[in-house]
Amino acid sequence: MAFLSLSLLCVSFGALADRQAQPKNIIFILADDLGYGDVGAFGNDLIRTPNIDELANEGISLTGFYTSGNVCTPSRAGIMTGQYPIRTGLADRTINIGDERGLKPQSVSLPEKLSQLGYKTALIGKWHLGDKEAYHPENHGFDEFYGLLYSNDEPNQQMLNGREKEGAFSAETLTLDFTEKSLTFIRDNRDTPFFLFLSYTAPHKPLIPSKNFAGKSKAGAYGDVVEELDWAVGQLMKELHAQGLGDDTLIIFTSDNGPFPEGSTGGLLGGKGSAWEGGYRVPFIARWPEVIEAGSSSPAMTMNIDIMPTLVTLAGGTEEDIPEVDGKDIFPVLSQGKPSPHDVLYFFNNERIAALRTPRWRLMLSDYPPWRDAQPIRFEGKKNLSTLLHDMNVVPSQQYDLSRDFPNEKRHLLELLKQGRNTLESLSKQPDSTQFDNSHHN
Repeated sequence: MAFLSLSLLCVSFGALADRQAQPKNIIFILADDLGYGDVGAFGNDLIRTPNIDELANEGISLTGFYTSGNVCTPSRAGIMTGQYPIRTGLADRTINIGDERGLKPQSVSLPEKLSQLGYKTALIGKWHLGDKEAYHPENHGFDEFYGLLYSNDEPNQQMLNGREKEGAFSAETLTLDFTEKSLTFIRDNRDTPFFLFLSYTAPHKPLIPSKNFAGKSKAGAYGDVVEELDWAVGQLMKELHAQGLGDDTLIIFTSDNGPFPEGSTGGLLGGKGSAWEGGYRVPFIARWPEVIEAGSSSPAMTMNIDIMPTLVTLAGGTEEDIPEVDGKDIFPVLSQGKPSPHDVLYFFNNERIAALRTPRWRLMLSDYPPWRDAQPIRFEGKKNLSTLLHDMNVVPSQQYDLSRDFPNEKRHLLELLKQGRNTLESLSKQPDSTQFDNSHHN
């Protein structure tokens, strides 16, 4: 009898997953420089993250999820457009004050599409996709914006409420401020479908927790800041439940790139600014009761360029609503445990492909040493160095090169590299001598 009940439960869950229900609300939480191994659900036992872990307990964890850039601006461009950042002209370093670049007005963005589909949209937190009027978040589909145009360590900037400057900000209270604004947005829009892009600056340096969290973690100031970020997630969940929105809201939690200069990659090589796994692989959790199976996990190879087509499709968009993108709809991965829709993913150092991955194999071509202002190590074509082949199913920490043992597989990845260079690197606007200037790690 118990077996029959379990079977009926599985059938019922499958039917819910298959119907691709539309979420009433969507909250996308993006941490800044949070490493793959910095939360309990992904193996950290020093930093207490019970609220983030509860999201994982009630949803799905993707253990093969990547960003589209190893620094802030390229990664965020990938989220907004569903494209590799090189297509947007934003692959070749982070935007800083005085930079003329930004997310182009003609770019079709995620909030723009969700707004057209009836969602009230807001960006609360960090933008980092340009400071000119044409690049302003409210010119890219956001109905509301409250936050910073740059990283929290960039001097001479002010907090913005829309286009109005509110004055200098306190690094100590940024997580509190962004959380309070988000709670207000949820209350004000409880009767309206909404998309909230909550883009925290934590745990990007400087590491300044508020007074209630300072000195509380076993992982120093970094741990304090992450534990405060976890508290903020708990406040969001309390408010959603108080407004009766807990079950109707799709919540996604992830990071923009790997950690720098502190933080944990969970044993993966590299970190922010690196093409190794630790620079690109980040934690990813999605929660949506009765649609995403609680406590589930998937190793499927996915990337933040998948967010745009996935959310637009879930919001009721058709193929005509989604422009030509590199990302794929990963809802079948989230809801049914389907395999990755990608045959290959490319990883860049600025405008050059530095690595690529198939569901099993990863090829490393070049990388930066873990210090600033250093020249990159290019394996390809160098004496006593070569491209490195790693089996991600066996040793995802990339400790052993298997090129000798699997020459056919390596040849296949080199052919995929050639294809990527023809279709993606060919879009580069920079001379080759500047391709590896990734020294500014904001």
